[in-house]
Amino acid sequence: MQIEKKIENSVVTFFLEGRLDTMTAPQLESEIQGKLDGVTELYFDFAKLSYISSAGLRVLLTAQKIMNKQGKMVIKNVCAEIKEIFEVTGFSDILTLA
Repeated sequence: MQIEKKIENSVVTFFLEGRLDTMTAPQLESEIQGKLDGVTELYFDFAKLSYISSAGLRVLLTAQKIMNKQGKMVIKNVCAEIKEIFEVTGFSDILTLA
């Protein structure tokens, strides 16, 4: 998986490409862990993400819990397959999809 991060003041956007699974979730987690101080808007762009596993969902849930206290988190450009995973797992009720 490839991760590109764009920072503008207190807004951070992660552009993810490939698969967010057991092997790659720790990579995203290390990009987020302890690095969201002062961030008021967090965006994930899934335009090039093809798959997400339960490990990836866990990382998103951790980020959402942090952002609930300090701002908002939005996941953009979610493909139909990943949107279905969010719906089946109930994550569509927890996360904001745009």
